[in-house]
Amino acid sequence: MTDFLTARVVEDSPEKGKGADDGAAVPPAHDGRTAEDGAARTSLRPSGLDAARRLRALTGVDEELLARVRYERSKYTALGGVVLGTSVIAAFSMWNFTTEALGRVSLVALVPTAIWMLFVLNLDRWLVTPQPNTRRRLGPVLMRLLIALMLGAVIAEPLVLRIFQTAIEQHVADERTSAIDRLRTNLVRCNPVPSATQSVTPQGCDSTFVLSFGKTPGERVQELTAVRSDAAALQKRVDRETARLETLDSEVRDECRRLIRIAATGLYQRTSECLRLRAKARDYRTTHRTEENEKRLAGMNSRISEIEAQQTTSRGAFLRDRADGIERRLGEERAKHREIGVLERMRALDQLAAGNPVLFVGVWLVRLLFVFLDVLPVLVKYLSGDSAYDRMLTSASNSAVKIHDGEVRLAERRAEANLEIAQSTIEQQVRRHRAESEAALREHTAAMNIRVRQAVNALEDEIRRSSTV
Repeated sequence: MTDFLTARVVEDSPEKGKGADDGAAVPPAHDGRTAEDGAARTSLRPSGLDAARRLRALTGVDEELLARVRYERSKYTALGGVVLGTSVIAAFSMWNFTTEALGRVSLVALVPTAIWMLFVLNLDRWLVTPQPNTRRRLGPVLMRLLIALMLGAVIAEPLVLRIFQTAIEQHVADERTSAIDRLRTNLVRCNPVPSATQSVTPQGCDSTFVLSFGKTPGERVQELTAVRSDAAALQKRVDRETARLETLDSEVRDECRRLIRIAATGLYQRTSECLRLRAKARDYRTTHRTEENEKRLAGMNSRISEIEAQQTTSRGAFLRDRADGIERRLGEERAKHREIGVLERMRALDQLAAGNPVLFVGVWLVRLLFVFLDVLPVLVKYLSGDSAYDRMLTSASNSAVKIHDGEVRLAERRAEANLEIAQSTIEQQVRRHRAESEAALREHTAAMNIRVRQAVNALEDEIRRSSTV
């Protein structure tokens, strides 16, 4: 059995393709097929590109350990395909998000798309990579599920916006049109044609809707009002005086038609009453200055006509300036609405869903679908239960930990032994040096004693010789 597993490991090792090409022997399978059938089946596999192995690499499995349980290869190959599909969905989501943020399709969007795809691919690979002893700990599993849920929510939103793009753009266009209409209405309401020099700003109008103008038609309104008032009063007076003059003139005409004959001369002449009425009419014109008042009234009417003409011209200019100002403001507002941003799309989608229960359910179903697809690798991994590979990985990990602990303890003991040996060697050297020092001291002391004794003897001999002499 050990030889069989060893042969499986050799067959599934990185040099698998090379061995198959070289015609290496293949052990018999469980179903009784011969080694020649296994070699033929191995020779049919592409040696340059092993797609299954590359997909399994996305799950973080150990091929040498997985070779011992060949029947689980298909499971991890499928799991690698799920991880790759999730990263492709994430890349498509980022592409939509970037193009919507830029407002156009651009090659610049490929950069964040590629970065996001690689990030999601590596993150999902980390999430589904088999870990030893994970079934005994609930914390890591919940953390990975939480990360997958958050990642799925981030990836799902751009895809949802893409699916409902037509309705969102139509809603945004309608909102922008309504906003432009409301702005035009407020600008017209907050900038009426002035009826006085100081016009009162309508209620609800602030600096946002009030336009500035150089001249307004209300500047000559007071003068026009005063002139019209004076002209009306003068017109009444002129009318009254004219009526009085017409009455006097009628009386003069009636009276002056009557002629009387003078007896002395035999000529006809007007009556004294006619002369009196004429004098009275003449005195009335002189006293009340009717001609001057008429000329003055004509001047006032001319002035009124002139001011009204100026007011008409000024009002037309004001209306043109107001129209130009409104168009400028509307142009500025339209310039802000050039592209539809991501936040505006999200707000529009929420508004559409809030007013339509069917759309609300549909939006959330699509969101949950994409979130489920993004969480699918983690769910497939942790809901499929312990596999033989997981148990083998746990056993190999525990064995590696035990071996490492033994190696650490052995290294510790070896270090302690080396320390004891070194300490013993040092103590022996110290004792040897101490004995050598003591022996040298004794030799030095003996030599000094001998020299002292010799000196004393020589001194005694010298003293004896001196005393003899």
